[in-house]
Amino acid sequence: MVFGRSLTESRLISSANYVRTELPTRISHRIRDMQQLPYVVVTNSHISEVYDLYYNAFDTFRKVKEIKTLEDNDRFCKTIRTMLKAHLTVIPKLAMGILECSGLMDPKGLDKFMNTILRSRISRRVIAEQHLALTDTFHAPWFSPGAKLSESEFIGEVFLKCMAKEVVERCGQTTRDIARRAYGPDVPIPEIRIDGHLDASFPYILSHLEYIIGELLRNSVQAVVEKHQRRKDKDTIPDRLPPPIEVTICESSQHVIIRISDQGGGVPHDILPYMWSFSKGPASQQLLANLGQVPKLAATMQELQVDDDHKDHSEEKENPDDSSQNYGSSLASLTSRPPNLRLGMGLPLSRVYAEYWAGSLALHSLEGYGVDAFLQISKLGNKNEQLTTRATMDAV
Repeated sequence: MVFGRSLTESRLISSANYVRTELPTRISHRIRDMQQLPYVVVTNSHISEVYDLYYNAFDTFRKVKEIKTLEDNDRFCKTIRTMLKAHLTVIPKLAMGILECSGLMDPKGLDKFMNTILRSRISRRVIAEQHLALTDTFHAPWFSPGAKLSESEFIGEVFLKCMAKEVVERCGQTTRDIARRAYGPDVPIPEIRIDGHLDASFPYILSHLEYIIGELLRNSVQAVVEKHQRRKDKDTIPDRLPPPIEVTICESSQHVIIRISDQGGGVPHDILPYMWSFSKGPASQQLLANLGQVPKLAATMQELQVDDDHKDHSEEKENPDDSSQNYGSSLASLTSRPPNLRLGMGLPLSRVYAEYWAGSLALHSLEGYGVDAFLQISKLGNKNEQLTTRATMDAV
């Protein structure tokens, strides 16, 4: 945001050199993590492929010389785009590797490794995509160097005025559409009601917020529909609507809290111990089969590459002249995910995203009744301590 708030050629080149030095350093830490895994784990075919991808990326980025001109920067951006595309296979491969190795290593150790590698992956993709977005802005025909941006605009990937209510409405509409595809047009879908501080806004990376809220609403809609279909009075009162999902937005000076409450019956007892874990116990084999159908996941994890017809987030950035593509909602391609294809990663990954930006995600399950999910979002850019915390996390 500092590089982009008043963008000039020298600031763009400073941003490029920041990314050039940060990427190989952060990748090298993750290579070291993989080298310290037990030999039987690191020889797993999926984890071994991820290791090769990371080593190739490290080797490529460490050879990039200091960036001094716009032409140097353009070449560097081309390298970044190539790497972002190559690494779309990382999350499914890691997830499959972790599920296959769950009997070979302590689950807590595997989860710690997975959380560290995913958090670091967010940090790298954020700085890489932020720099690509700033470069696209700089080359856009409407851009004039040094011009100040208004509150309603983006600085690279960061949306300055992210409206919580609008994000919930957009995610809600998409998840309800997915549910209709999954259950058929005749099955009643729960309404999503929003109350509280409806004008709450804050600077945030839109695709990250959409991913978390999209996953939470998807879980709620699915649970409510399935519980409603199981009810005993279905034949006598066929048209009764399922109970609504209540979303409450609460804003304070430092945070925005979004509570999502459903009456979907709560989290089943056998799933509860594995809810925040990437190694899923008894459900592992089914999840492995599901992950096999999703060979690539994009940076936001919303854009599931089920087939080649769906463009990923990195490919959208290929055309620097079309600024409308750069900041498109990642929700558009959420609909490409096959209905009911559970990957077992939505909740733990959502928590990694929330905690990376100094927020939190908690779930309270009332068995037999429903779930309350609490997402706390820290407003970006208003506290230096957040930057310090995040820098420490990135360096680990």
